[in-house]
Amino acid sequence: MPSDADIRSWTLHCGVPDQAADLIATARGIDSAYVEWRRIERPGLKHAQESIRPLFERTRRFRMYQSWVVPGLLQTPAYTKTVLETIVKLRGAIDDVEDAVAVRMDRQRVLHTGHHRFAVVIEEWVLRSVIGDAEVMAAQLGQLIAVATTPAISLGIIPLGTIRGGGWPTESFTIYDDAQVNVELVSAHLTVTSPGGIAEYARAFTELESLAVYGAAARALVIAAITSLG
Repeated sequence: MPSDADIRSWTLHCGVPDQAADLIATARGIDSAYVEWRRIERPGLKHAQESIRPLFERTRRFRMYQSWVVPGLLQTPAYTKTVLETIVKLRGAIDDVEDAVAVRMDRQRVLHTGHHRFAVVIEEWVLRSVIGDAEVMAAQLGQLIAVATTPAISLGIIPLGTIRGGGWPTESFTIYDDAQVNVELVSAHLTVTSPGGIAEYARAFTELESLAVYGAAARALVIAAITSLG
């Protein structure tokens, strides 16, 4: 592997010293940038949940976009249990779901310390996708209404039928401060640490949050989703 000094010398020689920071970040993260879920979850789902605890504790500003499911930090125990049980079935992970749920619920303490800020944007169809059953989903939607009143959390929902400009639906991702981006792919977990890559996701988040509705309008969408459950 080239050293940081090697990369700086090479980019200077090529007349593009401004690209050094991105290339250094890429080189440093080459082994961890793209990791298959099976590798991450091989020691168990509890271990996978515990492994990201330090990242959550040191991050002060979270920007989250979810196009699949409700973000983990806002999930109820029953909703999390259903999601993790599905992972066990689909990916053959170790079935330590109960322990993994407990770890994820404990991690939600960061919502209330006063040291962190959370900007969350989700697509309305996440509210309409029934995870578990109607009872599990109704409780989860009720939880969204409750957490939206937390001072540290800004919850935005992009309504169905919104005319999309630059804020196209994309893979789910979280931006941790300006230090890294974690992206959820079907088969793997992607970590972006290059300044240029982080900036791309930051721009995408800005576009997406501009399409979302907040406050009473967001609550109305959640309530409508609860009503649709019958």
